[in-house]
Amino acid sequence: MEEKSAIRLEDVHKSYYLSNDEEVPVLNGINLNIKKGEFIALMGESGCGKTTLLNIIGCLHSLSDGEYFLDGENIGEVRDDYTLAFIRNKKMGFVFQQFNLFSRLSALKNIALPALYAGEEKNSREEKAMKLMKSVNIEDRANHKPTELSGGQQQRVSVCRSLINDPDIILADEPTGALDSKSGLEIMKIFTDLKRKNKTIIMVTHTAEVAKYADRIIFIKDGKVMDNNHKLSSNY
Repeated sequence: MEEKSAIRLEDVHKSYYLSNDEEVPVLNGINLNIKKGEFIALMGESGCGKTTLLNIIGCLHSLSDGEYFLDGENIGEVRDDYTLAFIRNKKMGFVFQQFNLFSRLSALKNIALPALYAGEEKNSREEKAMKLMKSVNIEDRANHKPTELSGGQQQRVSVCRSLINDPDIILADEPTGALDSKSGLEIMKIFTDLKRKNKTIIMVTHTAEVAKYADRIIFIKDGKVMDNNHKLSSNY
C-alpha cells in the first residue's frame, strides 16, 4: 500500500512586494511530496527560500500561486485567519531558533499555552505539560522562567510546547542554531525519538551534522528544489 502524503506542494510560488509595488519572487515553482512520518531537512544558502517554504507549510504565509495539500485536503487557497489558526493549532507544532518563549511565564505555562488556546481545561493542560517536561528531563524547571534556564533547557521547553496538542507535524527553523554542540545533540535526540513516534518533521538547517539525522535532505536554490532526495556523503 502506498504511504499517504502528509504534505504535497504543486508548482508553489511565493512573491513579496516592496513599498513601490516591485515584486520580489522568493519561491519559483516548488514541487514537493512529504510522507507521513518522514523526517525532512531543508538546506540551502541564506536567502534561498527555505524559511519561506517552511512558513507556507506552517500556514504562516499564504502562497502566491500553486496548490498546497495537507493530509489530502487542498488548503492553499484558504485565506481566513481563524481557519488557518485552527489548522496550525490542531495539526502543527513549531520550534524556533530563538525559542520564542514568554519571559513572564514559567516553563510549565509556556508549554501549556497552545492547549489554553485550544480551550483545554487548566488542570488537564498543565498535567500534559508536566508529562512532556518529564519526557525531556526538565521537570525540575517547571516553575522557572525562561531567563532562569540555559539555552538547551529553553529549547526543550520550546519542543515540549510544540507537542502539547499532539500534532502530527513538527516544523523546526534552525532548532539548534542558538545552542552549543552538546545542547544541540540533545535536541536532535529528541527529534529522533519523535520520528520513532511517527511524527512528520520538517526542519530548516544549514548544518550538515544536524541534517544527517533526517531521512531525506531537500536542497533549495533560488526558490527551487534542486535535489529532493539527497544523502550526505561521508566526506561532506
